[in-house]
Amino acid sequence: MNNTPPVTKNLIIINVLCFFAAIVAEKHGIDLNDVLGLHYFESDKFSLYQLFTYMFMHSGFEHIFFNMFAVWMFGRILETVWGPQRFLFYYVLCGMGAGLVQEVTQYIEFAPYMADMAQLSTYASDAVIPINGTTHTAAQWLTMYDRVISVPTVGASGAVYAILMAFGMLFPNQEIFIFPLPMPIKAKWLIIGYFVIELGMGIMSNDGIAHFAHLGGMIFGFILIMYWRKKGTQHGRYFR
Repeated sequence: MNNTPPVTKNLIIINVLCFFAAIVAEKHGIDLNDVLGLHYFESDKFSLYQLFTYMFMHSGFEHIFFNMFAVWMFGRILETVWGPQRFLFYYVLCGMGAGLVQEVTQYIEFAPYMADMAQLSTYASDAVIPINGTTHTAAQWLTMYDRVISVPTVGASGAVYAILMAFGMLFPNQEIFIFPLPMPIKAKWLIIGYFVIELGMGIMSNDGIAHFAHLGGMIFGFILIMYWRKKGTQHGRYFR
């Protein structure tokens, strides 16, 4: 960490401090992930500041470890090329952009059902209820409603995927070893692969992971880098 540039180092430190603060707070009956995580905008728990704070909270050790490892591995390189101010701006903007994409995704997915789902608490749990052409039991609808309204999105993954996008655009032919692949893969193919996987998982999976937030970070990162290239404000030979 001694040779890690300042913004990358401090982002890792802040994330780790927030992670341990959440553990300590939980012992005192305070759920920091619930307070600082990003709630759906129609939830009573939603606040605008969560679009910023959610990216510093994590759900477990594995979650924060792999995110911070990626920040250290790729972020320090970007900070060296861009400088601390531009790198921090990119990280924060893309992280917030990922949060916005998550909000829009939830709205598109659940808005047609939200008003009706909220009214189902008086029904028997096994009652079969059709809403807008989709049929579930009352218990399943209420579980879905509670997940949307009460479960926050947390993690730096949106910003991390933006970092991966930037690395792939700056160093497209750089070969990277990724476990468990037996051979190195060029950064540009890795980024394309991540994008396709996240898109597929976002459409097909119901695993509780904010795949579209990951995509949102990548999309915001791509747009920002292309804007810098067009404006000619980005220094460094990699943008010529």
